[in-house]
Amino acid sequence: MSNSSSGGGGDFTSNLGRIYALYTGGFFGFIILVGILEQLGVQQKYLGYMFMGLTILVYAFIGVVTRTSEVSEYYVAGRKVPAFYNGMATGADWMSAASFIGMAGTLFLLGYDGLAFVLGWTGGYVLVAVLIAPFLRKFGAYTVPDFLAARYGGNAARLCGVLVLMACSFTYVVAQIFGTGLIAQRFLGMNFELACFVGLAGILVCSMLGGMKAVTWTQVAQYIVLIVAYLIPVVWMSANKFGLPVPQLTYGQALEQIATLEQSFIKNGLAPATMKIHDAPFTSYSPANYFWLIFCLMVGTASLPHVLMRYFTTPSVREARVSVAWSLLFIFILYFTAPAYAAFSKLEVYSTLIGKPLADMPQWVFNWGKLGLVTICGKSASSLADITAACQAIAGHAGVLRWQDFGINTDVVVISTPEIAGLPYVITGLVAAGGLAAALSTADGLLLALANALSHDVYYKIINPNAPTKQRLIISRMLLVVVAVLAAWTASTRPTDIVAMVAWAFSLAAGGLFPALVLGVWWKRATSQGAIAGILAGFGVTLFYLVITRYWPHLGVQYFGMASLLNPVSGAPLIDAAAMAQHLANPAVTDGPVLASNPLASRVGWFNINNISSAAFGLPVGMVVMYVVSKMTPEPSKELQEFIDNCRRPKGQTLMVEKV
Repeated sequence: MSNSSSGGGGDFTSNLGRIYALYTGGFFGFIILVGILEQLGVQQKYLGYMFMGLTILVYAFIGVVTRTSEVSEYYVAGRKVPAFYNGMATGADWMSAASFIGMAGTLFLLGYDGLAFVLGWTGGYVLVAVLIAPFLRKFGAYTVPDFLAARYGGNAARLCGVLVLMACSFTYVVAQIFGTGLIAQRFLGMNFELACFVGLAGILVCSMLGGMKAVTWTQVAQYIVLIVAYLIPVVWMSANKFGLPVPQLTYGQALEQIATLEQSFIKNGLAPATMKIHDAPFTSYSPANYFWLIFCLMVGTASLPHVLMRYFTTPSVREARVSVAWSLLFIFILYFTAPAYAAFSKLEVYSTLIGKPLADMPQWVFNWGKLGLVTICGKSASSLADITAACQAIAGHAGVLRWQDFGINTDVVVISTPEIAGLPYVITGLVAAGGLAAALSTADGLLLALANALSHDVYYKIINPNAPTKQRLIISRMLLVVVAVLAAWTASTRPTDIVAMVAWAFSLAAGGLFPALVLGVWWKRATSQGAIAGILAGFGVTLFYLVITRYWPHLGVQYFGMASLLNPVSGAPLIDAAAMAQHLANPAVTDGPVLASNPLASRVGWFNINNISSAAFGLPVGMVVMYVVSKMTPEPSKELQEFIDNCRRPKGQTLMVEKV
């Protein structure tokens, strides 16, 4: 063990139970302290600084204490992480800004149809446990491209894996930095672009010093913060409304009240008869899109490199399998709560806003409206004068807020709910800290996956195989910073909403990696040529479909036989027919049709499948191409086939000998 590791890392890892018990107790004590300071009249912005600042300092401290200069500890935490703590770290790695910030917001907007995200993301871990994780652990690789190179021989498969990893992980990490920017913008009072780079500093301080080892123990701490922050508001609302602090059990009562209010809005002219009913199925997605989305999210979960990397860190194959079970439990706690969170939040909005005079709008509407995240009558709710003017411009508007007048960005539903429900500011700050922990934990894992792929798989394995340990780690840290800054810059441009970006990452991973991973473990006949062709074909089709339907849908209609593009939320055309005709007649003069801006109104094309489910086309193509090409090329050597057989046996040691 290196000096840096023994100087603190050994003591840290040998006392995990005591350390995290003290940490949890200290965190609850800190919440109580901030609550007392709020009652004493301390300004809210200073309380926000305390929540943001202290939590980031704690994460930084853990990163410093667990720093390392050993290759195996930097890449796979020395393969010494117990299953329980690896499950908790995986939960934090997994429950990103999309899960913490975006999921309840998506359920708020889509209602029943939003459950596709819950089912897909949770069900994916069943595939991880059954098909992939234990076998990758027994292989003994450092990274997913490392496994592809070992299984298929040579660096061509490795480079294909790096290509897919870069595409899906970069898309995913941009979403996390986007989430940190939203939180820092609201609670630290800075502009969004600067907030993205401030959040980046908190991400780098953990991942850069100790790699996977530091990230693992930081993520355990972050899981504790995010799950406490997620549960407290909804438990509070459940106890306040129904006298039972178990929101999962009172969720049904909340849905009943929402249904009653929706009918009253329609009856009293406060909503159109076509309003979206919260518990009505298939109002946003068709049945085909609903189930394809679940499928793509499940398969994408089992293919994401930063998730699979977590199972390289356990001491044994058995621990890897047990670790997946713990991961499911820790993820289930949040996902089982998310539908209740969305319901209680919507119930608060319906009860306190709809049907009320514009002059009676609560302050939280304007707090978020100033950031452009809450709209009334189509305009940002930055002030009473602005919303009054916007509503007066609508013919026949009576100055009372109607259902169709109100809009809220799905990415702020969770962090604004404590304000919506009138909870103390300490709870608002706590939720912001939880959202920040979720975004930071996933960003750490993603950036590490990106940097490790470039430094280990490209630089060390291909460019400079004789690079000494110190040089390899320096290169990894430099690449970590470069990728992180590029991701922060991309996030600062506000490319789209968090859930949509994350869904793209899942489809890219599913289409590009799933065939090679699964067939690599379960089909001995799979060849190197087949894997390379399958990865490129599956990834290429997925990326093509996603890009064309998202950015150039008129080209899809003109050249690729895609269906008429409709907004699945409203049913309105995404492309104006006259504009399309004019553009096709003279594309050099016209700019092309204007699309609807709602990112959840995903573009549709072949067979009316949404672009967030683009792996529905790429994955089958990748599977078929890999199978056909493998059958057309010479089968792998007998030694390799025996190696694959050994990989599937639960007992025995790691198969690949690690070079440190």
